[in-house]
Amino acid sequence: MATEKRNLLKEIMNLAWSFVRKNGYSMSEALKCAWTNIKLRALLHKKVVEFYFKKTDGTLRQAFGTLMSGRIPETKGTKKTADNCQVYFDCEKEEWRCFKKCNLIKIA
Repeated sequence: MATEKRNLLKEIMNLAWSFVRKNGYSMSEALKCAWTNIKLRALLHKKVVEFYFKKTDGTLRQAFGTLMSGRIPETKGTKKTADNCQVYFDCEKEEWRCFKKCNLIKIA
């Protein structure tokens, strides 16, 4: 239990520092965004989640996504994604999508 918690906190701090270095966030903003990303990933594995993120063109996107094994199609092979991207299965479009973790706004 202690090891899992330590690994989770390490992941949050690494993510937050990457937001500070790459995106110019303050440490406060970076930690809030990192915690939101970790919470979103946990929820995506449990249920369909409504969340909002900023697209690269600056518009706000509402998404309904999941990573539940019962709701996603069978995948063929594995594809490596960037560490700064969150992949999810879009329940409206029935396709795989991703967004930059630093652009996550909120979980509804």
